[in-house]
Amino acid sequence: MARIHVDWRASLALVGTVLKYLAVPLLFPLVLAIYYGDGLFPFAITIAVTVTAGFGLERLDHARDIGAREGFLMVASTWLFVSLVGAVPYVLAGWGTASTLAHPVNALFESMSGFTTTGATVMGEISTARHSRALLMWRQLTQWLGGMGIVVLAVAILPELSVGGAQLMDAEAPGPGIQKLTPRIAQTARALWGAYMGITALEIVLLYGLHLGGLAPNMTLYNAVAHGFTTMATGGFSPEARSIEAFSAAVQWLIIPFMMAAGTNFALFWHVLTGEPSRPLRDEEWRFYAGVLSVGTAIVAAVLFTDLGLRNVAAIGGPVAGSAEASFRHAAFQVVSIVTTTGYASMDFNAWSELGKLLLFVGMFVGGSAGSTGGAIKMVRWLIILKALRRELFTTVHPDAVTPIRLSGRPLDDRTLRGIYGFTLVYLLLFVAAVPVVLWLGYGGETLSVLEAGSAVAATIGNVGPGFGAIGPMNNYLGFPAPSKLLMVGLMWVGRLEVIPVLVVLTRAYWTS
Repeated sequence: MARIHVDWRASLALVGTVLKYLAVPLLFPLVLAIYYGDGLFPFAITIAVTVTAGFGLERLDHARDIGAREGFLMVASTWLFVSLVGAVPYVLAGWGTASTLAHPVNALFESMSGFTTTGATVMGEISTARHSRALLMWRQLTQWLGGMGIVVLAVAILPELSVGGAQLMDAEAPGPGIQKLTPRIAQTARALWGAYMGITALEIVLLYGLHLGGLAPNMTLYNAVAHGFTTMATGGFSPEARSIEAFSAAVQWLIIPFMMAAGTNFALFWHVLTGEPSRPLRDEEWRFYAGVLSVGTAIVAAVLFTDLGLRNVAAIGGPVAGSAEASFRHAAFQVVSIVTTTGYASMDFNAWSELGKLLLFVGMFVGGSAGSTGGAIKMVRWLIILKALRRELFTTVHPDAVTPIRLSGRPLDDRTLRGIYGFTLVYLLLFVAAVPVVLWLGYGGETLSVLEAGSAVAATIGNVGPGFGAIGPMNNYLGFPAPSKLLMVGLMWVGRLEVIPVLVVLTRAYWTS
């Protein structure tokens, strides 16, 4: 029998530490339940469950000396355990009712979609008449907690995780690696979360300000907080069934720059606040990110304005073709929403032509910047792949030339390049492997189109949220059979953790070599 070379007890003990503190954010929906007169039972029981499970796991080990292997296991396990606990309020709230979330598979899907900031939902009806305000806010809060990273938050506030914090944050980091901003990794984690909380608070204030100013009648304080949580997390959940289409044009315009901020490397905000206001302009990835969003918006706006992107103007609730403002607003909103993997919708883009939907489908694979809350493959990887392609073309003509690939003036070593190539290849292979399975299993007993199945897989592994057709922005994933939902739960989990930390834990060599 092969000997295990991973200290799994130390890893799970740290998971327990994180898990027991999940009871703290659960107090927020509990307080809302008291305020609105909703049922306290789902959240009180969940608090008891998470505290008990946390203390139980902590008893496995007290040494807590972890290396890179233990870090991978701890991070992958944390997201799985937190999602399992996060599903408990859904099951309890739906117990004895006709709620779709009473089914454990549906509850796990909704919870994993929340914490991984995917935004795909199996709620058959999203309304305060069907679900309590406390439960809907729990959905929003799970995305905000998962946006910057549960483990990053834990490293920031828990002294127990300061040892080995660098390995943990690197395993969870949304990109090729996390930039150390301060001498101590816990200070870096606090700096990132500080920027995250500050921008979230600013958006909430401005959204509610539109309501007070008469520009957004239904953007109540509740809705402002709910959408502040899920914008900065690039999550996309909304307590409104029609997403951001339910709000005024002023709200849509305001949310666009905040989605762009959420897709930006949060380290850049730290540099700006510490006296380097021009740092984003000197950052090559940010310039590429801004360029992709600008070009994408211009193309889609032209398509909408000339009526090439719409099949049925009446279906979207108002004119777009021929209206410069509406065409540009919806184009900017949807391009930024899809590319940053936020997943909000300012209109039902199912009404777009195949050309318009194809442009958004391509955007699902792009993603935000490294170090942002966005998912998918990420801007920096595409930028480096394009640089590598250009180098290959150049060295084909000039075989003796030595041309290192640089990012913002810094040369990249071969290990970094191999990691980027490997991640992108594995990501695309997972996509290609999952699409036939989803196609075969179908949706609600009906056959899916290739675009529908492909968008479902791209939206879950890339943490985007909505797809096309049956799973469009105004629809849901409820019709998928349980095996498809569990597959997508795995895709969301793998996608949020950048594929490798989860897959490596599943290999024999990780445990025994």
